[in-house]
Amino acid sequence: MVLSRGLIGVKRVSWWYVAVWVALQQIDLGAHGQRMKDNMYTPVNGAHCFRRLNGTHVTGCSSSNGGSVGVLHLINSKADIDFIVQKHPSPPYAPIVPPALYTRENILRLRDEAGPYVSALVLMNNASGLEQFSQESRCPNQYSGLAAGQQQQRCSVDRAEDSWNPWGSGLLLEDFPFPIFYVAGVSEMEKLLDCYEKFNAHDLENQHQRSLCAIEVKAFMSAAVSTDICMRRSNSYNSLIPATKFCDPLQGKNVYATLFPRPIVPEEQRVEGPERIVLVSTRTDTTTMFDGVGLGAMDSVVPFAVLVAVAHFLSQALLSNDRNVLFLFFNGESYDYIGSQRFVYDLQTGAFPSRGTQTKPISMDNIELMIDLGALDNLTDLHVYHAAPQPMATKVAELLRKINQQFGFGIQAGQPVMTTNLPPVSAQSFLRENITFPAVIVASRPANRFYHSIYDDQENLHYRYGNHSRKYDFTQLEDLDLGDRSDLYGKDSIQMRIRNASTLIGMSIYELLTGRAYGQRNGTNSVLIDEFLHCFLESADCPLFRATVKPDTPHVYPAPPSRYISVHTTLTSDATGWTYRVLGLLLGQKVENATKANCSALHLPYQWMAGYGGAGECRRTTQNMSLALSPAFMNETYDFTSYRYSTWTESTWSEMSARIFLRPSPAHETLTLSIGIVVMVISFVLVFLINSRSDVLFNQGSTSSIPIATQPTQC
Repeated sequence: MVLSRGLIGVKRVSWWYVAVWVALQQIDLGAHGQRMKDNMYTPVNGAHCFRRLNGTHVTGCSSSNGGSVGVLHLINSKADIDFIVQKHPSPPYAPIVPPALYTRENILRLRDEAGPYVSALVLMNNASGLEQFSQESRCPNQYSGLAAGQQQQRCSVDRAEDSWNPWGSGLLLEDFPFPIFYVAGVSEMEKLLDCYEKFNAHDLENQHQRSLCAIEVKAFMSAAVSTDICMRRSNSYNSLIPATKFCDPLQGKNVYATLFPRPIVPEEQRVEGPERIVLVSTRTDTTTMFDGVGLGAMDSVVPFAVLVAVAHFLSQALLSNDRNVLFLFFNGESYDYIGSQRFVYDLQTGAFPSRGTQTKPISMDNIELMIDLGALDNLTDLHVYHAAPQPMATKVAELLRKINQQFGFGIQAGQPVMTTNLPPVSAQSFLRENITFPAVIVASRPANRFYHSIYDDQENLHYRYGNHSRKYDFTQLEDLDLGDRSDLYGKDSIQMRIRNASTLIGMSIYELLTGRAYGQRNGTNSVLIDEFLHCFLESADCPLFRATVKPDTPHVYPAPPSRYISVHTTLTSDATGWTYRVLGLLLGQKVENATKANCSALHLPYQWMAGYGGAGECRRTTQNMSLALSPAFMNETYDFTSYRYSTWTESTWSEMSARIFLRPSPAHETLTLSIGIVVMVISFVLVFLINSRSDVLFNQGSTSSIPIATQPTQC
């Protein structure tokens, strides 16, 4: 009996040592496996094309579930596309396309003709010599404007001369069954090109016989088909698995401010009154084909800057009037006028402004005039548009010409144009409800060859930061007698062109409101405009933004805020928040001799901010936010095919990444598989033999050297 326990103990000790040895081997193999993985794959940083949907279609890109893998192939000419379409010796491929060849013809050919042989597409950053690059349609928001469904006086996607984006390729509205990955960094591009040149660039006809450089892109999109189907699918899954979503409505916040504070009234008196309002508006958002890339410098930052400068000018020049001015910055206008559609809906339902403001609601009847700023691609050639006979359109055009002649701004302003082929502006949401609504549009003819693209940036504006805010107070108006300020910005700078246009528009609105010409030689502030462009195009860690927050606020990340509308989050987007705070600084009335404690005790609308000097100041502000969410998502029975309201949603995704690696040749893969099979067979044989001889193998030398005690014999 003791002998048996001894044998069992020896076996337990032996197996314990074996277990420890195996565990150590596994740890060692795991560590080496991680290092091997790092050697096999090299991550690549960039931006991904993602999927958006509307009521009837899906647009954008998606990888396969788990990632899409393709052999890198550099496209230098159409002949390289022919190679993939006709020969494709080692599919699937991931073409590397420069921007100059990223045209509608080439990309749709890769999708339609080379579809079975293409699993991903890489767009390389190279703007050198690029003359045009716009993935937007020739007719932005074609199906949600005033002329939707009409046969005459409408934007034409077939005739560039009758369109508002003649250089548009329309790829932003196409659906791609493979991911498109944009690589901007020089070092990241070198990774791809070096790998391609080393392994793929030679002997193309026989490349299937060797190992090739490939890329794996993970960007699987959960949504499919259309917004209607995606939302119903999400709702059905929610009943089984809570918080499951496949897509989210595009949603953000509009920002608005009034020139004069509106009185607070008791709730029982909050009914529509005879308040007279002039609405001045523009959009703040932009979009591109790729996530987180695209500044929208010319398409929206320029009119955005003009309206901020106009609002600041009027707050300094006009201290009182029997009419109030509502400055409105719409969000989501790139996607069928989300912000303006919701604003009109709120006006019609008595929901603007929100009850929290404790002021009377505003209706469309309260708005005597709307001046909407469209794209201002050419700031020296302004056009006035209206959709129906509108005397105020003629008045605005006359004022623009008269004031320009008086001050010599060098801006042309012709006769007003009455047409239903209006620019893609927010006023279209108002005119769809009532074509006689008093809307006047100030815009220029299209000249932005990079509309809604990754290259509509500060270079497209030829903007150079002047950085003169330490010397000049940007919260004051500027003396027009100082000339063109070429000593600050150089000749024909974007800062001065915006200053001249905004001063001209501001003075015109001043005369409309007061009935008399502005009698001072002051205009909008070029340093304010310079700082505004710097903040929204180069770095949010800028003097203007720092003046709008509390003095002890930490510095923010030095990157421009994204102005894509995105989807609902618990936090206000950076661009919306900064717009709100800038309006508070520039339009708010300064409270003299107020301390931080006194200002904080007053609560909203009083706000404590750093101010120009950074010491801190108290201002009575008038700015606020309103929801920019399409009314389509407020009605459970809404017909998503009606085109009544915007129906855009954004797909959800779990991961976005890209990495390159060396894809083995078929011969290498066969050899690896064969070796694996042989090793597996040998392992099975060894295990069988060891198991069948285990009694012999594990009992050798197991006899105990300890003498066995015997029981004494009883007599």
